[in-house]
Amino acid sequence: MTSLQEAFQPIVREPAAPGFPHAPPNWTRETAESIAQQEQLTLGDDHWAVVRALQEFFARHEDSGINLRDLHDALEEKFHYKGGIKYLYTLLPGGPVAQGCRLAGLEPPAGAVDLGFGSVS
Repeated sequence: MTSLQEAFQPIVREPAAPGFPHAPPNWTRETAESIAQQEQLTLGDDHWAVVRALQEFFARHEDSGINLRDLHDALEEKFHYKGGIKYLYTLLPGGPVAQGCRLAGLEPPAGAVDLGFGSVS
């Protein structure tokens, strides 16, 4: 292959972590597991599904900005078959958005944590 042909080859970005195609560049499962341990969580398949869902939502909406209400609605819809947001609070008692974002290596959207009202999304 000539250098001109090489210059026009598509760039294939490897995911930050296998199985997590939308993960932030410096995120690893080990980091999430460490955070979970600090927060006294044992991560199971459903926790990882939430992490993937959050990472995908953030990747799809990074240009338009993250709206907390839209994120909440997307999680409700995605996990409706399990009980929606109510079920996610049983998995992530620190809030499916706030605690989920910490595990996913993402910055929670504005309003996800309001300790003044004692609420966590």
